[in-house]
Formats: sequence, C-alpha cells, structure tokens
Amino acid sequence: MEIACLDLEGVLVPEIWIGFAEKTGIEELRATTRDIPDYDVLMRQRLRILDEHRLGLDDIQEVIGSMSPIPGAREFIDWLRERFQVVILSDTFYEFSLPLMAQLGYPTLFCHRLEADESGRIVNYNIRLKDHKRQSVIAFHQLNYRVIAAGDSYNDTSMLGEADAGILFKAPDNVIREFPQFPSVSEYAELKGEFVKASKRRIEL
Repeated sequence: MEIACLDLEGVLVPEIWIGFAEKTGIEELRATTRDIPDYDVLMRQRLRILDEHRLGLDDIQEVIGSMSPIPGAREFIDWLRERFQVVILSDTFYEFSLPLMAQLGYPTLFCHRLEADESGRIVNYNIRLKDHKRQSVIAFHQLNYRVIAAGDSYNDTSMLGEADAGILFKAPDNVIREFPQFPSVSEYAELKGEFVKASKRRIEL
C-alpha cells in the first residue's frame, strides 16, 4: 500500500502568511520556510511582528476566509485520493486551516496548534513533534506503507528524503538548486506524472 504525503501551503493553497502580509502591508510577514529554514526562528519573528502591530488570530482568520486553493488543487487531490491514501503534512495550524481544508474536501491533515489569549493575541505555538513531517513518514514506514511525498520548501526536504520518492513542487530556485536529488515540477499535470512514475503499481493518468 502506498501513501501520498503532501505539504499544504505553496502546494495546494497559497502561503497564508504572504496573503496576510499583502493584506496588512507588513513586508516582514512575507517570510516563509522558503526563506528561513529554522521554523522556530521564523515563528518567533512572526509573533513579534504581530505584537508590534497589535494583530491577532481574528485578523489572520479574516484574511484566510477570503482565500481559495491554488487553481487545480482540488482536482489534483481528488485524482490522488482515488489512487493513494493521502495525508497532508503541514507546518500550518488547525486554527488557520479549516476554511481551506473545506474547499479541498477535508483530506486528512497533520499540523500544529496555536495558543491565543482572551483578546485573540497569539501568545505561543505548539509543535506536534519536532520535524513531524519526517517523523510521520518514518511512522508510515513502520506500518509497512510505501511513501511518495511532495513539497516546496526547506521544511519539506527531510520528509522528501525520508520518503521512498520525494518530489519538489512549485519550489523556489534556491531550494531546487540546493536539493537537486529531487525531481522538480511546477504544474499539477506534471506532479501527477511524477506520482505515476514513483508508484510501484500500474496507475493511469
């Protein structure tokens, strides 16, 4: 049995923090794991900026409510779920993801949690497990699943390396250059083709 593991932001939905940066005009909030590999450094930076501008969870959720998946993402997920077990492994937060997951047909999502106070100020974040994407692939292997994974950022590369086959999708040039061992594609039709090639089963496009 094979499992398809996908990152969420940048692969199926737009980058939430970039969308929020565009809405607020705060350029520093555009930074993502494509730019800063250390997730703790990135999140501490984000929380500091939110505090400085007196922005909270409600403000971010309002922007997320107006966002949609990347064109073609829902069709791709539907195609994938007919052929593989599918799990989304993301460094987003459940408090952010629900509106977007509804538009994707509620695929299984493993991600993190935020802590907010009564005023909606985000005071902390709780990571489910350090390097949880890679650890999830290890766990699937222990259950005798074969894993094909796709992602776009630095924080996906340990997952791609642990998987039986790893694919970069819509990745920036810096990530593609640093990880040439992974095939890189930018369209969903091409990503389907990479999953077909990586599978040990006979799968039709």
